[in-house]
Amino acid sequence: MSKDYRILVVNPGSTSDEISYFEGAKKMFHKTVRYSPKNLEEFDSKPITAQLSFRSGLLNQTIRDMKVSPDTLDAVIGRGGLLRPIPSGTYRVDDAVLHDLGNGHYGEHASNLGGLLAHSIAAPLQIPAFIADPVVVDEMEMVARFSGMPENPRISILHALNQKRVARLAAERIGKPYEECDMIVMHGGGGISIGAHKHGRVVDVNNALDGEGPFTPQRSGGVPVGGFLKMCLSGKYSPAELKLKVKGRGGLVAYLGTSDLIFLERFLDNQTTPETEQNLLKPGITRERVELCLQAMTYQISKEICSLLAVFNGTIDAFVLTGGITHDRRILTWIRERIEWAAPVLAYPGGDEMGALRDAAARVLDGTEPARNYREEAQGLQRITGGSRT
Repeated sequence: MSKDYRILVVNPGSTSDEISYFEGAKKMFHKTVRYSPKNLEEFDSKPITAQLSFRSGLLNQTIRDMKVSPDTLDAVIGRGGLLRPIPSGTYRVDDAVLHDLGNGHYGEHASNLGGLLAHSIAAPLQIPAFIADPVVVDEMEMVARFSGMPENPRISILHALNQKRVARLAAERIGKPYEECDMIVMHGGGGISIGAHKHGRVVDVNNALDGEGPFTPQRSGGVPVGGFLKMCLSGKYSPAELKLKVKGRGGLVAYLGTSDLIFLERFLDNQTTPETEQNLLKPGITRERVELCLQAMTYQISKEICSLLAVFNGTIDAFVLTGGITHDRRILTWIRERIEWAAPVLAYPGGDEMGALRDAAARVLDGTEPARNYREEAQGLQRITGGSRT
């Protein structure tokens, strides 16, 4: 890139905001502004956007404390929120983005504040505000949308921001443009998304939000339908309890009592105390049981990864593994052992959302890619899909 752009990055969470300032690719500072329950008490039962003024004031104070001169900024970019399905890319925060994020038309989530906060900082400075690769990125091929139930099509919800970032990093290692690569990317955290990246587009992916695919630290994954229907119709469980079994209290939490992989790794290495074990694990859980559950999770992850080989007729450039679970050496090794027969395995443990957002803004400022128009892209995708998920 031809210029060291000065870019501010804002990444809101449910109880905190991350803010980073970059000069070129160098992160000059990073700050996490945390909010206590008391700070947010007045916003209980209100839309997430009710917090905008409160959070904006604290972020602007942070910028002043870090002695960043706003007049020198080239752009501000925020984490993308729950919008209409759109293709991957960097989007200018315009009236349509502000309207849909501000009204929560497509769901309430802290990430909706990303574009709103970026705009609140950028607008007075008359510089662009962007969002990039929100979880609603949809590049699925039509054939991948069929589920067997016309009323319930498969939809694309994934860790698009980090998947796209590590896919680009992997393409650099391979020595080809991302748009010419074929790869399968797995992002593993509380939820797990596994995407088929075909020449720069995620043409097939599991719905990571609702728990489709392998079971995860907190999600049930694609459970046997007949058995789940019986549970739903049994009268033993409320709708809220069933939802938690799918997302929140499924997966490792259901089997072991915890989704804390750092603790589980230390438990297997005999580095935990009886008190901690008693607090986190279900009664009677042994090391053999923990290892079996982790192996079962990696078995399902590996099956899901390899199932996408069919998208490419069996030939890809690489498997790419990322997300928090890939910090666990056992998990990484077990997945690698099951899939490396088919293609090289490249690992990027963890994630770097702030760097990914900075890069997305810089590509637009540099002219490497255009800023996308949210309304036009959403309408174009709706025409292609027939509105099957909008």
